[in-house]
Parts: sequence; C-alpha cells; structure tokens
Amino acid sequence: MISPDISKEDVEEGPLVDGFLLGLPKCGTTWLANILSQNPSIAFSEPKEPNMIATHRGTFGRALEEPDLEEYGKVFSGGGFRVDGSVHAFSCPLAPKRVFSINPESRFVICLREPVQRAFSHWKMVKDNRKDLRHGCDWSEFKAGWGDSRLRDDSLWSESMNRWLKYFDIGRFLLIDSERMKTMPNSALKEITLHFGLPEYRYDAQEKVDANTSRRRRSLTSIGGVFKGAIGLIPNGARALLARPLQKRQLNIYNLPIISVKGDSSELTGEHYNTCKADVVPDLVEFERITGFSTAHWVDAFD
Repeated sequence: MISPDISKEDVEEGPLVDGFLLGLPKCGTTWLANILSQNPSIAFSEPKEPNMIATHRGTFGRALEEPDLEEYGKVFSGGGFRVDGSVHAFSCPLAPKRVFSINPESRFVICLREPVQRAFSHWKMVKDNRKDLRHGCDWSEFKAGWGDSRLRDDSLWSESMNRWLKYFDIGRFLLIDSERMKTMPNSALKEITLHFGLPEYRYDAQEKVDANTSRRRRSLTSIGGVFKGAIGLIPNGARALLARPLQKRQLNIYNLPIISVKGDSSELTGEHYNTCKADVVPDLVEFERITGFSTAHWVDAFD
C-alpha cells in the first residue's frame, strides 16, 4: 500500500536494493555484515556503509541532495539479495520515504544495544578518531557529546522508528539485541536469513572479523588524520578493492605507530547513566510500546 504522501509514479519499477542493515552504530553491525557476506545468496554493499540513500553520512556528515541511483547501484555486485549496511540511515528523517520510493518491499534488520553503553562506545570512538574536532565541536566530555543530537539521536529510537513505520509495516523489521549476537550467534543469523526470505545457510559464526571494538581502536595522530582524509577521497569502489586484502589478513593500517596512538581508556560509570536517564528511559518505554520489543531489562539498569 502506497504511503499517503508518495504517489505510484514516485516508486521505482524494480528493487535497486532488497534489505537494509539499518542500525545502529556500535551495535555489532560490522561483525554481522562480514558474517552475512559469507552467504552467496546475499550481495552486501561494498563498502559496508555506502551512505548514499540517507542524508546522514556517518556521525557528522549531512548531505541534502537527492541520491544518485546510478552510482548507488554500483555498490552492489553479483546476484542475490542486495543489502545496504548504512547504519546511520535509521536516524535520518528523509531515509524512510527515499527507501520506500526505491523499494516498498524492503526488509530491515536493526541491531540494538543498551543505549547508554552504545552512546558511550560511540563517543569514545569519535574521541579516538578526533572527528569531533575535525567537525568543529568538542566532545572531550561525555556530557558535551550527549548534548549533541548527532550522538544522542542514535540512542533515542522511538521518533526515528515512528518515521519508518509511517512507510513500512512492523513485520518488515527484525530487531536484534547485539548481546544475542554474541551469546547465540547461530540463532540470530538463522532468524536474520529467514527474515530476508532466504534459504537457511550454515555460517562460520566464529570467523574472526574486524568488529571495530574499543579494545583494538587507537587514536589518530595529526598525520593519521591527514592520511585518513586522503583515503576518503578515493572512490568507494576503488577503496573497497584496496581494503579487501587487508581485511582478509586482519590488518588495520590505521594502527600503524606513526598514524595512531593508544585510544581513550575511560570506563562507563553511573554518572553516564545519570546524564542520559531523563532522555533514555521514557524513550525505551515508548519504543517497546510501538514495536513490542522488550526494553524492560534496560530500563531496570537505571534504578
């Protein structure tokens, strides 16, 4: 059924993409994307996060121009169920309508993590990469980061979810607790595969892949920042080809001593929960109401 604010003429004739690993940052999506890519029935986007459909291009980047669908099609290769892993699309106000216009039959997987843990991990990543400073803000303190919607909105889900439910039925969304992917990976992978409408596949869930964890992450030096900026100028397709042999060998060029140093070692405390409580608790209650996904165990963590 076409949404009231979009006409039949605005819907593409065929699916450019079939499914989305819709979110969220720091919820195990890198691990999941690598494991799902084992399945020959799945054509995962290269890079994992093409960031072309949504206006949100990573934590800080925003681009209001309409997506170039011809270029977008180039991030997929081969046959199979095409999956876009641009996790920042979940919080983008324009993404639901854009996705619906491309493929109203899309299916979505949303990886969730206890919201304060997620925000804290995201904040540390940004600090280690110094992206806050490069984008004209200072997240040296967690409270400053939480006060910025570019961090906070990925830990407050109900408003974003309501935007997606305006265009897609709740049955098109599979909500997965990232903790379940750690403790019961085979069960989670089976459910995701079936949700995509694909036959069962035996994944190697123990395969070591780059999970982008804080234990392995290092803070970029000034030289590292320049180097990463230069890498970002390389077209997505060429960058993916260059990165593939490094990924297979579990090599991260950003960990070289001249490019990076050991990252922030701060730990999550009750103070961080107090900072987020007034925003997060009512949002979790509302998110459970509209989705049926149980959040009570996370709400209880604030007591």
